[in-house]
Amino acid sequence: MEAFKSHKLRLIRKQRGLTMRELAEKADVSVGQISQIERGHVVPTLVLFWKLCKVLNVPLNYFFEEDKAEHENIIVRKNKRKQIHFPHSNVVYHLLSPHDKGNLDFLLIEIEPGEIHNPELVTHGGEECGIVQKGQLTVLLGDKSYKLKEGDSIQFHSSIPHRFKNEGKEKSVSIWAMTKDKFKQD
Repeated sequence: MEAFKSHKLRLIRKQRGLTMRELAEKADVSVGQISQIERGHVVPTLVLFWKLCKVLNVPLNYFFEEDKAEHENIIVRKNKRKQIHFPHSNVVYHLLSPHDKGNLDFLLIEIEPGEIHNPELVTHGGEECGIVQKGQLTVLLGDKSYKLKEGDSIQFHSSIPHRFKNEGKEKSVSIWAMTKDKFKQD
């Protein structure tokens, strides 16, 4: 699993010219939470992580990859995939895109059966589409719920509040493509 690089939050916050208070207000969290994350004392929740990416206009893998001047690879080998797992979450993201260049994020998402710790819906710009490879997946989209089985796919605008959950008895595995403009501020 890739570790959350907490020092990068302070770095990008300062590059964007934001104080801790300004970032906290834009992400709708306390200054204390931002401070604890920056000092490496806590890892943000999945929902807070998405909010930080949106406010700071960075791709989701920004806080997990090593600092590199240039990305040369165009292939992601199965045994070299970056994995992101948040505390108190039953979700693991596998980054299938080799780097943050381009207009698309490509992910494999595994969700264990059961409830999620933080059921808050997320929103961001752009679009996403996904296909269930194994198990089942419930997509909460606005005030509607869509149950997908193996082979089913879905596409929607990411500005609609959404969340994925696995109400089945086995692991859900799905593949997703998301446009990168989801991180642009509204």
